[in-house]
Amino acid sequence: MDFVYPMLWFVIFVFSATVHEAAHAWAAKRGGDPTAYLGGQVSLDPLPHIKREPFGMVIFPLVSVFLFGWPFGYASSPYDPTWAYNNPRKAAWMSAAGPAANLLVALLCVVIIKLGIQVGIFIEPDSVGFRHIVDPGLEGRWTGLSIFISMLFTLNLILFVLNLIPLPPLDGSHVLPLFLHDEAARSYRTFISNPAFGFIGFFLAWQVFGPLFDKIFLGVINIVYLGAGFH
Repeated sequence: MDFVYPMLWFVIFVFSATVHEAAHAWAAKRGGDPTAYLGGQVSLDPLPHIKREPFGMVIFPLVSVFLFGWPFGYASSPYDPTWAYNNPRKAAWMSAAGPAANLLVALLCVVIIKLGIQVGIFIEPDSVGFRHIVDPGLEGRWTGLSIFISMLFTLNLILFVLNLIPLPPLDGSHVLPLFLHDEAARSYRTFISNPAFGFIGFFLAWQVFGPLFDKIFLGVINIVYLGAGFH
């Protein structure tokens, strides 16, 4: 399993990042910016996203998952900055669409887990971890499915939480214009577009994310399994 787990994390990362970026691209097209659509990003096919960011989608995640046991990576979806400046609220909805798509994947995992428990292919676990949020009710292929669903849930919850931190360059910083008047939103977008804020913001987000996510992860699991009291 030393090789299987890293490769599974990598595959799940590629899928989850593709869902995230496809949602950005779809929301931009709905809002009137066809840039990403014309680039092929409104797609669950990972190839257009990999071609745009081969280092962030493949090389960096592969290296990091074997070195550290976790896939670190990034992706991006193109958009027209003039459109974003002229339509700050639509651009904010575009930013929100990525983490929303990851939340939807995580919720679908919960639905699958609950249905699996009902039909007997899964059972509630005695303990939980990032690779283990449900136990197989039967041996064989259900063991692999329980691991896959657990990891898919965890990584999409991570992408949802991480990207909602309101610090640039994360999506959460670009969602804030939903709560501002247009002129204030334009000024805000111009202000945070400074690359220096991106480096500082990512560093700060990385410092707070670990403890924050541990609490959110356990809180969500205790909602999924009401009364279990995992800690």
